[in-house]
Amino acid sequence: MKKIIFVLALLSFTASFVLAETPAADQVMASAKAKAAGEQKTIFLHFGASWCVWCKRLDAYLNRPDIKPVFEKYFVPVKLVVQENANNKALENPEADKLCEKVGGPSGLPFFAFLDEKGQLIVNSKLNGNNIGYPGEPGEIDYFLQMMKKAAPKISEDDLKTLEAALRSFKRT
Repeated sequence: MKKIIFVLALLSFTASFVLAETPAADQVMASAKAKAAGEQKTIFLHFGASWCVWCKRLDAYLNRPDIKPVFEKYFVPVKLVVQENANNKALENPEADKLCEKVGGPSGLPFFAFLDEKGQLIVNSKLNGNNIGYPGEPGEIDYFLQMMKKAAPKISEDDLKTLEAALRSFKRT
């Protein structure tokens, strides 16, 4: 009897993951817009995929204990999954690819854009027509900082220096 209960519980648990759908891009954005409007912040929308090494690096940067609170002081971070391989298609946010195109991408991942509380583009990660991706090179970091100043004009110099120092400490191997 215990085996039957265990198997039924396991099947129920597994089914909950299978039935859980990845939210559509418009659902995610509706929540982000409401939060941005309520908190007077800008949306930082970034697109990535599970196979993308630079996307993982951007996620790690945004989640650093010294970066996350500073970044979230000015921005509502939103990640949407696009361009997944066949094995991970279920991870993609439906309609995210269309939103990515709408904000100027993609031309490689990660691709990101800063949007106002209504979802209108302020600036995206294309510099001279090319996506900077993860800002790891000096010129990419300079552009990323310009983007943040444009998207959040009230960002303090101290906060910018914190964000910049973490980016500049990156060493390519």
